[in-house]
Amino acid sequence: MSTPHVVVVMGVAGTGKTTIGPLVAAALGVPYAEGDDFHPPANVAKMSAGVPLDDADRWPWLDAIGRWAHGRAGLGGVVSSSALKRVYRDRLRAAAPGLVFLHLTGDRELIEHRMGERKGHFMPTALLDSQFATLQPLEADEAGVAVDVAGTPEDITDRAVAALRRLAP
Repeated sequence: MSTPHVVVVMGVAGTGKTTIGPLVAAALGVPYAEGDDFHPPANVAKMSAGVPLDDADRWPWLDAIGRWAHGRAGLGGVVSSSALKRVYRDRLRAAAPGLVFLHLTGDRELIEHRMGERKGHFMPTALLDSQFATLQPLEADEAGVAVDVAGTPEDITDRAVAALRRLAP
């Protein structure tokens, strides 16, 4: 990639955004930002209680991620964000127009199993159904790639980096 992309690693909870994001960033030689760190405390409290966020909860979070991504324009970076709806991705692109998305996809059973193995994460598996119900996959006019999360983190990262490198700068 001649000009490094700013990549948003997206997908439902449990697809490995926090695992794959830093690995992709390292492979691309750019910094990584954890999307969960941009959530205000009220959002974390809601999700910890098993209450799905609504759009009003998400706007400030998406705006904070968008500001970070805007600041990385031309420099490259990787940030995680579920970015489940097209309108959320549009909001991120409004802040940082050159964004590309890495959509981590996978079988619900595998994702639920991985969520159950996580320690200390605020997102309970009970919210997985609401995540899948909300998910709007990338559309043909959206810059990005979809990568299946079957396999090891290294396998997933290799596939993701290869797909991202095929995107036009």
